[in-house]
Amino acid sequence: MIQYKSKFRLILCLTMFKLFAKNLKIGSPPVVNDDLTGHRWLEDLEEEGQLSVDVLQTDKNIIVKSTMAGARPEDIEIMVNHDMLTIKGKRELEEEIDYHSYLYRECYWGKFSRTIILPVPVKEKGITATLANGILTVILPKDQTGQDRQIKVKQL
Repeated sequence: MIQYKSKFRLILCLTMFKLFAKNLKIGSPPVVNDDLTGHRWLEDLEEEGQLSVDVLQTDKNIIVKSTMAGARPEDIEIMVNHDMLTIKGKRELEEEIDYHSYLYRECYWGKFSRTIILPVPVKEKGITATLANGILTVILPKDQTGQDRQIKVKQL
C-alpha cells in the first residue's frame, strides 16, 4: 500500500490520475499535444504488443522460444543484425467479437515485436525457425570463431 506524507500529495496524485484516465481510451495510443507546434505526435502510432520469450543456450546454440497462438508462419518476420534478434509479426482473431461482450481480455491480438540482445555472436547462415503447436522456436548456432582473445600490451 502506498503511504502519502500529506493529504495534499494524495489529492494531487488522485487528481492527476483522474485527468490521465479521463483522456485514456482503451485500445488506442494516448494523444499528446505539443504546445509549441500543435502536432499530435503520438496520434499516428499503431499499438504493438510485446512478445514474451524464453532464451536458453546449449554448448552450440542459442535457443529462443515464444508462444504464438493465432500466428501463421507467413505473418512472422525474423531478423538478425550483429548481436540483435528481432521477431515481428501479427496474430488475428478469425471472428469479430463485440468489445462489450468480454468479461476478461488478457490475450493480445494484433501486431507484436521483440528485440533481444544475444549474449554471443551467432552464425547467420545456420539459423532455423519453426512454428509448431503455437510455439515459435528459433535456433541460432553460436559462432565459435568469435571467441574472446587476450591481447598482450607492449611497452613503447
